Amino acid sequence: MVTMKISNKKKIRNTLFIALIILLLLIIRIGYIQMIKGKELETLAYQQQSLDRKINPKRGTIYDGTGKYILATSSTVETVTVNPTNISNDDKEKVARALTDIFGLDYETVLKKVKKRSSIETIAKKVEKDKADELRIWMKENNIESGINIDEDTKRYYPYSNLASQVIGFCGSDNQGLDGVEAKFEQTLKGKSGTIERLTDAKGGEIGNEGENYLSAIDGDGLILSIDMTIQSIVEKYLKEACIDNVCTDGGNVIAINPKTGDILAMATYPNYNLNEPYKPYTDELKSIWDSLEQKEKNLNLQAVWRNKAIADTYEPGSTFKTITASAALEEKITDTDNSGEFTCTGSIEVAGTRMKCWRYYRPHGSESLRQALMNSCNPVFIGLGQKLGVNKYYSYLRKFGLLEKTGISLPGEANSIFLKEEKMGPVELATVSFGQRFEITPIQLATAVSAIANGGNLITPRIAKATINSQTGEITEIPVQNKGTVISKETSEKVLSMMGSVVSEGTGKNAKVAGYRIGGKTGTSEDGVNTNKYVTSFLGVAPIDDPEVVLLITLYNPTGEGGHHEGVSL
Repeated sequence: MVTMKISNKKKIRNTLFIALIILLLLIIRIGYIQMIKGKELETLAYQQQSLDRKINPKRGTIYDGTGKYILATSSTVETVTVNPTNISNDDKEKVARALTDIFGLDYETVLKKVKKRSSIETIAKKVEKDKADELRIWMKENNIESGINIDEDTKRYYPYSNLASQVIGFCGSDNQGLDGVEAKFEQTLKGKSGTIERLTDAKGGEIGNEGENYLSAIDGDGLILSIDMTIQSIVEKYLKEACIDNVCTDGGNVIAINPKTGDILAMATYPNYNLNEPYKPYTDELKSIWDSLEQKEKNLNLQAVWRNKAIADTYEPGSTFKTITASAALEEKITDTDNSGEFTCTGSIEVAGTRMKCWRYYRPHGSESLRQALMNSCNPVFIGLGQKLGVNKYYSYLRKFGLLEKTGISLPGEANSIFLKEEKMGPVELATVSFGQRFEITPIQLATAVSAIANGGNLITPRIAKATINSQTGEITEIPVQNKGTVISKETSEKVLSMMGSVVSEGTGKNAKVAGYRIGGKTGTSEDGVNTNKYVTSFLGVAPIDDPEVVLLITLYNPTGEGGHHEGVSL
């Protein structure tokens, strides 16, 4: 009897001990969950007990410089999502089949989403209204009242398709800007997303409308570009004709800039592409072979046409750069425009043991003034001016004209110039730079520098966007013109413009004559790289000479047509 009592006491003691251990473990576990995992579990519980759906804002509208033409806008479309937990098991296959048939999707992929244990799954984005209405009718006919959401969304649309494609850029599937103005002004254009929040029960079922909270989206601000739609259209038309007529294997580009404000009136690259279909082939040749290309080759072709050559590619400017050398020499009073017989072209000039030829070495220009030298595009004269200026002084003007740094234009992907470092510049290198070879700049750098000559001597940052428009108030805020300072005097500016006028009226730029207008210009030809047997032909125009309102730079890459690549011929 005594032994039995002792045994019972021992059992009770052991039971209590085990219970105490279990209780202690539970307390530790509760403490761990509450103190350590509390925040994480709270977040997970919120996610499980709520159905948050994003409302995309309308992206800001992009206008041309006149404000009359819409270059990019957002149209209303819809996004279809599902809440798998709110679709009964009996309906899942039927729902998946309907979504597949209406939107042309893969059935297995849709079924996997419908059966997934998650709060929300996206089925289709950027759905046009007629397709969304078809789904609504199916839901009504099949008595499906929950689990499928049709929410308002936006889709980017470009009314003029290819116009200024490399400038404007395009958007991704989530309305984010991927290139051009769309990317550079992303923060201005994108707006702020809204949400639809609905509370659910423990099983994920919706709790009526009581727990629903709606937060409106805020549309993105509008943007007024400097691009003039009419000028851009004309420029693109004639650039295309020039590239086709001259068989330019590597395309071409044009920049038209208002020298007084820096406003880019037109910026065109050929070939261009359809902004509404940026991932599709853009030439007949590519269309014929597109399906046979590997994805890597497709990407390379697309990236090539998306590239804005006017700001992203460097080239040797050739004789158009003689306007810069002439400006520096006149500003330093080394020479003047019309000193008769000041220079003599014998067909070549020797620099540090290296003989450099004039392009017309076989029939030298003979006695010339500076005006005549620019009209004749005579290399030896400008080599001599470079020697008189010297490396340090010449580089000081390169800096003043902004040619040693990016222009700061508000577009992505701008490249910088490629010059030898000042301390490594020898007499031969200085000679070649003086007439525009053996260094590289971008077209926008040259157009900006020559705009300083055209506007009386001030270096202005090129402006691609003039103003923003507040989407809530309609208030217009101007993006200010940026004047970086004086480069040359007004007197020097007028002298260079006068000489450029003579280039068109009597010199190598005669093909640019327009009856009734005083136009100035300078032609240029250079090699496209070393030993490539490719050339770049360009023309730099300013009009009207008396009070310039536009600087125009046309660049054709490797013209191989009958006209050849020589100055003034292809243009």
